[in-house]
Amino acid sequence: MKKSISFILLIITHNLIFSQRATYDSLIFQLQTIERNDQVPRLQLDSIVGKYSGDSLEMMRMLKMNREIMRYNDSVDLVKMSAILDKYGWLGPDEIGDDACQTLFIVIQHASLQTQEKYFPVMQAAVINGKAKPSQLAYLEDRMALRKRGKQIYGTQVFFNMKTKVAYILPIEDPYNLDIRRGRVGLQTMTKYLEDSFGKKWDMSEYFRDLPTADSLMRASHYMK
Repeated sequence: MKKSISFILLIITHNLIFSQRATYDSLIFQLQTIERNDQVPRLQLDSIVGKYSGDSLEMMRMLKMNREIMRYNDSVDLVKMSAILDKYGWLGPDEIGDDACQTLFIVIQHASLQTQEKYFPVMQAAVINGKAKPSQLAYLEDRMALRKRGKQIYGTQVFFNMKTKVAYILPIEDPYNLDIRRGRVGLQTMTKYLEDSFGKKWDMSEYFRDLPTADSLMRASHYMK
């Protein structure tokens, strides 16, 4: 009798594990589609800028078309992402893998402030539980801080001017202690970040000199919308 009960429990456990794995595999497939929708038009920006001159009407037309595609894809992706997060919560690498976890993050990163505020506590809990990275949360916190207060905390947000091909560091709270804050959340130094991502040096005097331009560009962009 005991052997029969143990066998039945083993079958039930096996079926539950198999069902859970099937669910995760389905979610991974959905997130792969979402990731492509999010990234493909953004990756096309470089090719558009490289193909047309900086002030040509054709480049402006192509960039406008690209932005419309991004807005549409982002809205569709957010509906799908919200359904996943509201049903399953924030899933970790052990459940859906690193790439799918990154997709959860980038869709929220590209969403409205209202959506970011909704899922920020969810992501905070995910960081505490080891399902999300503190560095990812820092990126999201910077997006929200720029929209709410006009200044970021960790210096993750840089505006790249498509016409001039110049990168502007958006306003930062207390830039003098920036690398201390970055280190606490697992981000590389500002010098390393700018060199690797934008081929730009971190120069405090240059940052303050460009601050009025950076602030103006930020207020005219998606950061304040």
